[in-house]
Amino acid sequence: MRFIPSRFALAVAAVAVAAVPSLAVAYQQAPMLAANKALPPVDQRLPAQPEVVKPLERTGVYGGTIRTAMRANNDHNNILKFIGNQSLVRWEPTGFNKVVPNLAESWVISPDGTTYTFKLRKGLKWSDGGLFTADDVMFAMNDVLANKEFLNALPADFQPGGDAVKVSKTDDQTVVFQFAKPYLPFLEKLATPVAQYPTLYQKKYCSQFHPKYNPKAADQAKAENLKDWGSLLRKYCGDQEVPQRWGNPLRPVMDPWMIKEPYSGSATKVVLERNPYFWQVDDKGNQLPYVDRVQFQVISEVETILLAAINGQLDFQMRHISSIQNRPVLSENAAKGGYKLLAGQGINANQGGLWLNHSTTNAKLNKLIRNKDFRIAMSHAIDRNEINDIVYLGQAKPWQSGPQKSSKFYNEKLATQFLALDLRKSEELLDKLGLKKGADGFRTYPEGGRVSMGMIVMISNASLMETAELVRKHLSKVGIEIVINSSERSLFYDRANTNQYDISLDVFSGGLDPTHNPRPWLAVHPQESRMSLPWVKYYLTDGKQGEKPSASMAKRMALYDQWQVAKTLPEADNLFKQILEEAANEFEVIGTVAPAPNAGVRSAKLVNVPVAMPDGWTWPNPAPTLPATWSYNK
Repeated sequence: MRFIPSRFALAVAAVAVAAVPSLAVAYQQAPMLAANKALPPVDQRLPAQPEVVKPLERTGVYGGTIRTAMRANNDHNNILKFIGNQSLVRWEPTGFNKVVPNLAESWVISPDGTTYTFKLRKGLKWSDGGLFTADDVMFAMNDVLANKEFLNALPADFQPGGDAVKVSKTDDQTVVFQFAKPYLPFLEKLATPVAQYPTLYQKKYCSQFHPKYNPKAADQAKAENLKDWGSLLRKYCGDQEVPQRWGNPLRPVMDPWMIKEPYSGSATKVVLERNPYFWQVDDKGNQLPYVDRVQFQVISEVETILLAAINGQLDFQMRHISSIQNRPVLSENAAKGGYKLLAGQGINANQGGLWLNHSTTNAKLNKLIRNKDFRIAMSHAIDRNEINDIVYLGQAKPWQSGPQKSSKFYNEKLATQFLALDLRKSEELLDKLGLKKGADGFRTYPEGGRVSMGMIVMISNASLMETAELVRKHLSKVGIEIVINSSERSLFYDRANTNQYDISLDVFSGGLDPTHNPRPWLAVHPQESRMSLPWVKYYLTDGKQGEKPSASMAKRMALYDQWQVAKTLPEADNLFKQILEEAANEFEVIGTVAPAPNAGVRSAKLVNVPVAMPDGWTWPNPAPTLPATWSYNK
């Protein structure tokens, strides 16, 4: 009997409906493609059984250009988030509820949870008309990704627990991913932007830059002043998250649109044009996408992007203007700008959390931070209602670090404990710790010296900067001095990575995607688990480097190791809930408020666009909403 976890069972069952169209009409195509006499007929460009996608509101009409904006200086992931990561699977359009078929029409998971067998849609074609088969997946995974001359090591998503996946094919339409141990999160990993390697490279085109297929690849790299063949392949075929991915119009893709005017350091706009071989149709037999082109205007300043949105010069925009502070001005100008407002549901757990550094190099403060009563005292001193009113226009709500209430992993204690503003309680706890207030209103250690905490925060995030100032004011009322060290992003991460902070003020991830981003509760992420990056290093090196974690964190790490190799979804969920409960008991980090609704706009003429959508990276909006179904209807 095959094993399919319950949350994925519906996705597999849906294949019978989604992959086998029962259309009584012939396939239709866009006028711009019908005019191209060099193309084969549309039914010959589609797979044997195209995926049938029903538009959200109505059948669309062909034509038009979606105008949106991206920033200069490496904002290339904005393109990825719109065009979509055409992986084997994808998120359903409504959120994180389930994974559904994509380039793979179905899959089977072995009873022990170690083997995933994917059946590819028959007759899928790349944008150049070449067939997409198991050989492309094999090339991407075995020739490129597993080659240490391309990457030093496989990404963690493909080697859980340090054991590399083995990828093989059964036939042209069937690929097998074999893991050493059970790996239940794999389907959800594949639905995110950072695990799209299996479908990224066309073997026919990209193999010309690989030494296995072209012995002169290294010589070509040298002639083009590139380091090695890996750099050459990245230049022409890209990588998951590099600008070159959008810089070569000749690179075959599986996306709805393909590069027409490429992205480069000097580009003022990036234009993508419809893929004549795209593999989805609507429920009337019309080949998608409806819209001919997507145009990204490259704009340096966020303020200029906001102004362009207000003036009706952008047909869709959330990225860079999504701050709740922008909602009033966007609302005021909607009629004049010819657009409608969108709501983005932030996927984080907290808008501005205090990552207390349990490995701070300040020995006296280190001891204090590791005292739970001190952390509780700090939490009771923070006026979260004031933060909500001033920074988030009253649209957020007090929250600690727990997943959002709509998540199946919601933990009330982790989300709501110690939220009340209670200065008396805070003072009492600090007094019991022997921290006496001086004449200047600040507290000192029993052995002498002011209790002062350095807080790092990114200056580019206005909301976090405002929150930092308010938290500084609140804690000063109970005698705790906060020194704010604001900086640009690169210096912020330098300070974090070199352990030069007592508090890091930043978002807590995991609100809607807790198993993907467990950073506030588990010291497992080398940059983001800032309750102690030395603990992270200890975990990742099996104790060879870093600092031994607290007993509570060690317990959670052990549970996490068990979770990663759980054989059933109920077993995995139970283990993860234990992790969250232990984190709630320890209360290592302190939250301020849960995410407020983000802002966004879409042209009033653009239909089939959801009025609300998750706004994040693991669910890379708007791509999962299928922009190929968006249309300009009269």
